Amino acid sequence: MVTWKPDPSFYPSPRMAMKAAPETLAYVVAFDPARAVPDELAVVDVDPKSPSYGQIVNTLAMPNVGDELHHFGWNACSSCLCPNAPHPHAERRYLVVPGLKSSRIHIIDTKPDGRNPSIVKVIEPGEVAERTGYSRPHTVHCGPEGIYVAALGNAEGKAPGGVFLMDHETFEVRGQWEMDRGPQQLSYDVWWHLGHDTLVTSEWGTPDTFENGLVPEILLGAKYGRRLHFWDLHKRKHLQTIDFGDKYQLVFELRPAHDPTKAYGFVNCVLSLEDLSSSIWVWHRDGEKWGVTKVIDIPAEPADADQLPPMLKGFNAVPPLVTDIDLSMDDRFLYVSCWGTGDLHQYDVSDPFKPKLTGKVRIGGIVSRASHPGARNGALNGGPQMVEISRDGRRVYFTNSLYGAIDEQFYPDGVSGWMVKLDAQPDGGIAFDEKFFVEWPKSHRPHQVRLQGGDCSSDSYCYP
Repeated sequence: MVTWKPDPSFYPSPRMAMKAAPETLAYVVAFDPARAVPDELAVVDVDPKSPSYGQIVNTLAMPNVGDELHHFGWNACSSCLCPNAPHPHAERRYLVVPGLKSSRIHIIDTKPDGRNPSIVKVIEPGEVAERTGYSRPHTVHCGPEGIYVAALGNAEGKAPGGVFLMDHETFEVRGQWEMDRGPQQLSYDVWWHLGHDTLVTSEWGTPDTFENGLVPEILLGAKYGRRLHFWDLHKRKHLQTIDFGDKYQLVFELRPAHDPTKAYGFVNCVLSLEDLSSSIWVWHRDGEKWGVTKVIDIPAEPADADQLPPMLKGFNAVPPLVTDIDLSMDDRFLYVSCWGTGDLHQYDVSDPFKPKLTGKVRIGGIVSRASHPGARNGALNGGPQMVEISRDGRRVYFTNSLYGAIDEQFYPDGVSGWMVKLDAQPDGGIAFDEKFFVEWPKSHRPHQVRLQGGDCSSDSYCYP
């Protein structure tokens, strides 16, 4: 008699997930900014015992050019064990990889050999638009009911953007998620508090305001996203909007606490129009509603105008440009990417309202161009961008490209791609793994990282 068992990479609680075996492979999407050759999914060996450690061991080319692969995710994860919509026999097998520019979605099978993934289905943009009314799929999260995808525009690339659902086994596009969107128009990230029946979304802008780069008039006019939206997860109904104020622009990455009993999370604001600083905020319960509290300010650094790109010359400063954050599985350490200055910060957020800086490294940066012990040249460009943490919290990976059209605005000589790894100490402190520096082929730039078996931004849990 055959016995069905849940995928061994699914865990009921984050505490159990932290005990998982270390990852041996990382999957990294990489795009061609010139749109001359297809974008790729790269397979990177992250097993220190392997002779190919720290190397790209395979690449899988997409069937078309110009997709701009960006954020991607697994078809299924630990949320399949949740009691409200259990799918315990689903399998973490497929990567759902959208093209942010093309609106095309690729389904990639990572089995039977994780080093040799293959494309098993391509969903064309016309099908996405016809079934959902959306385009520019950006964020992919596996949830209890299926695969949630945040899209930045409607079928015409205008407002409203929103969320749609896909089946996590057949990959059929089901349709628009929202039943009542209220005042929400802009879209960016999506995540949730499963134990509190709450979904959260953040904002960027409509595709016409960023696909050719950030538009200074829109940015300085405070017309990019600056709000969080809170929803009833099961009724699919908008409940509340929190406006950060017109001096804050680009409220981006959502990182809720992994412990489902904790009703808080972190979000980054990329830029203050007042002083070019970046900030980290905590959303939290405030009586019967949600509130936000700013807990970290990261200031801009003074710089000579001749060291700055045209977009910044008039400011005589390098903004930190916090473009990604990630939270360790035990909810203790928050990692903050400062793509402008080249810093990666580690904060102890055991008390989320009183973060303490516990570690910092510098690599790349608009002015500093800091190097790495494993790099072959002494000046690196780009900076810490997409950051991912191993389930046990001991390894931190990040890449250096933000978005094709925006890279050149801040790094006019282009971004030469790389991926690095940090070793993290249990009680705080980070340092480069000197043996891990992946220099990317010049034809492509790396973006998001996913770890085989799961990572700290792939799964959600229903048990503490």
